Formats: sequence, C-alpha cells, structure tokens
Amino acid sequence: MNVMKQKRITKSNFFSSLCFDKKPWQSNYLAMYSSQWNGITTDPDLMMIPADDHLVHRGDGAFDVIRCFHGRIYQIEEHLQRLEKSVKAISLEFPAGYNRIRDLITELVLTGGEKECLIRIIVSRGPGSFTINPYDCPSSQLYINVVRSHTLPREYYEKGITLVTSRIPIKKSFFANIKSCNYLPNVLMKKEAINGGSRYSVALDENGFLAEGSTENIGVLTADGVLKFPGFERTLLGITASRVFQLAGDLKKENMIKKVKFADISPEDAYNAKEIFLTGTSINLLPVVKFDGRVIGNGLPGAVYSRLSALLWKDMTENSDLLMEINWKNT
Repeated sequence: MNVMKQKRITKSNFFSSLCFDKKPWQSNYLAMYSSQWNGITTDPDLMMIPADDHLVHRGDGAFDVIRCFHGRIYQIEEHLQRLEKSVKAISLEFPAGYNRIRDLITELVLTGGEKECLIRIIVSRGPGSFTINPYDCPSSQLYINVVRSHTLPREYYEKGITLVTSRIPIKKSFFANIKSCNYLPNVLMKKEAINGGSRYSVALDENGFLAEGSTENIGVLTADGVLKFPGFERTLLGITASRVFQLAGDLKKENMIKKVKFADISPEDAYNAKEIFLTGTSINLLPVVKFDGRVIGNGLPGAVYSRLSALLWKDMTENSDLLMEINWKNT
C-alpha cells in the first residue's frame, strides 16, 4: 500500500503553509494578547495556543468573561476577583503580565476598536508536556481575547424563550465553584438544548433542585411572590445574577415581590411560577415563557422581568462605581 507523505513544516515555511481561506467564525475576533509572545495581534490566524499547553489537552486553566458596554467595562473588579479565586483554587501561579491586567485589557479593547465587545481572559498551566503532570509545565500563561459582542434577537426579550431540563450530570460543588476551562458538561448541555428544539437548558443538582444553565444562572418568581435564585454552593457564582439579586431589593420596596432569596427550587415550583428568567454576562436578563413544554405565567415576559431589566440597564449605563472608563479620544 502506498502511503502519501505529508509536507514537512518548518519555521521557514510555516506561514506559507497556513490555509488562509476565509473562516466566517473568525469575523468577530478583534484582538489577542499572549504572554507566550508578550504582544498583541489583530490577525485571527495568529491567535494560537500550543497543543502541549495543559489548557488544550487537559482543560487545565481558569477563565472569565467581561463585557465592554457602550465603550466602558462593566463590573471588571467582580470578574477579576472571581478569576483570581478560580486560579488559586486549582493552585495556579499568576503568569507574567497579570499584574498589569487592567492596562492590557484597556489596550486590547482599544486595539480591537469596538465599543461593544467581550473580553475573554484565560490563565493556563502552560506548555510543558502532553502528560497529566502539572509540574512538567515550567510557567503559567495568560491569554486574552477580545471578540465582538452581538445582541440576541429582539424577539427573545419581547416574546421570551423556551427552557428544558438537562439530563447532563451537574458538576460536584468543588468544580462547580471554579470557572475552569473544563466545560465539557456545559457544551453537552448546549448541544442537548439545541437538539431538543430549544437554545437553553437548566441542570438539576443531586437533590433534584434547579441548578444552572450551560452558561447562565436562573431566577424564579414563585406563585407566592418570592423571587428565588439557586444558591452558589452547587453553582458558579454568577456576577450578573449577584447584581440582579441586589437590584431586586428595589422590587421588594415597590411591593412587586414579597422577598428575594437564595433557596432550593424544585422543577414543580418552576412549572407553577409566575415568571422565570435567565441571567448572564452576554444576555443580561432573558425571560422564559415555557419550561419543559409548560407555559409559565401567562406565556409572556412578566412585570418583574421588565423592571429588573430596566434596573440592570441603568446600572450598566450609569453606575460609575461599576464602570471602568476607557479613553477613546485618540482612537
């Protein structure tokens, strides 16, 4: 049998050998920083991570995603605190460059040139070997990508979305509280939802209570007027969910809800709820009008969702305590 011999790639012919055909999924890639080369690129074809980085073959790293909204970065300190907590939880050393993370983010956003974007920060164990031994990796690495942010279709917010219960096992509490780069369960949840005719699913914890979506937290306004969120013991601490929880205090003062609390939520409680919504960095609040085929409330986005959405929008556009300014004058 004749075996076709492949071309040998070297440093001298590497770039000429790359396939530079159009890749539509790269159209939103704006800029990347890598501590591997200690620099920034705007060329998506150069936004590479070594195959022997533990991040690639073991999911050994932590990440977070921050939103730049109307040219200002929202809740950057809260996101960085969560990232740092995850990094420490998996005993990673902070890589070179992390001490100037805010300056790097600012420069990357300005280089990308888009005022509506997402900043994806990854701290990895780094290259070293293809074994599972983390001590083969001499130094951790920092990768930051800025990608264009797109809003969801308006009808999702005006008419609501459907939600299904996931059959993918939830992560144990230790791993659920770490925003690690091992997102296989989350990927399978998203695939499951899309295959089932929905875009979103929510997992159940070991006791059968609602936990979290593939990348979203969930809020449920129960039939007796209590706004409940699953606790963060078995779910990732959601930055947007935490802020919405705080903002919901205004709804109690306005007598729109009786109280807001972290609590166990059974599927049956959710089926009989007045309202359900999802929260997340890229979606804000998203109303759920059907869950597992059951109509929620009157089948339309509710008043509590609408009020919280307005409060969150005001927070994202006017709360100077949570907004990091960027100087766009010289761009």
